[in-house]
Amino acid sequence: MHRRDFFRTASALAALATLPASRAAGPMKPRRKFTIALTPGSIGVTVKSQRELIDLAHRHRFESVEPRADELAGLAPAQLAELAAELKAKSLSWCATGLVADFRADDAKFREGLARLPRLSAALRSAGATRIGTWVPPSHDTLTYRENFKLTAARLREAARILGDHGLRLGLEYIGTQHLLVGKRYPFIHTLAETREFIAEIGLTNVGFVLDTWHWWTAGDTAADLLTLKNSDVVSVDLNDAPRGIAKEQQRDNARELPAATGVIDIGAFVKALAQIGYDGPVRPEPFNAALNALDNEPACAAASAALHKAAALVQA
Repeated sequence: MHRRDFFRTASALAALATLPASRAAGPMKPRRKFTIALTPGSIGVTVKSQRELIDLAHRHRFESVEPRADELAGLAPAQLAELAAELKAKSLSWCATGLVADFRADDAKFREGLARLPRLSAALRSAGATRIGTWVPPSHDTLTYRENFKLTAARLREAARILGDHGLRLGLEYIGTQHLLVGKRYPFIHTLAETREFIAEIGLTNVGFVLDTWHWWTAGDTAADLLTLKNSDVVSVDLNDAPRGIAKEQQRDNARELPAATGVIDIGAFVKALAQIGYDGPVRPEPFNAALNALDNEPACAAASAALHKAAALVQA
């Protein structure tokens, strides 16, 4: 090698060595923006107040926490501001809470819940919460697919309009569990693609997805399906694993495992897809697990937090 070429090559190598390892090795992996969320009912935890729940979340390394809409609606503006300040001081944000208007029930009960929605929505927004989630049953006893499609879309459109008036988003969770799909006479929405069509039928920009690894897996959806979404399409996420030794079509919806507990569901592919689309909302476990539900609050929160942190670490694996 000529002396001039030697120094040119050496200078280039020296410059490369000063780059961060990720730049020198290739494209940087997406980092997670989503938050690890505590929703007590999903892990069998019972609390008496919003402050107790915030304290639990803070002690166990959660990053977001469920807002208790009824409790928040009973607070004065100064109390709401104080609660929001406490949340910020503990490096927490709000995750999603449930929809009080039960669109799955008869019309009278749905209307009763709908009447409560403006007051609760105003309280949630005043506290800084913006996410609401609910699930859509995958079958019906009396309504055909098309009848169910029209009625459920109309009801959810009413609810979503009220939420939208208060700056809130509504997420819809499809149910992929096979035995529930055939549990009643007429099968209904149970895949990501169908849910996308259903959201388009509702026709409001504040309506999106609640994604669940369990239903994503049982429905046969893939990481490629997730990558068709944008961050703005996803309101909330559930992370769950499945028991070993049971065929997918025989899995029972109320007997799941904490995320990344068994490896039956490819949690890594799921969370990497979330990171790739830049999802910045909450992720929670919802395992319906008898052993977890039998624990006291502290060990239940510790177990759920550890499982979520383990799953979240797979983004960089």
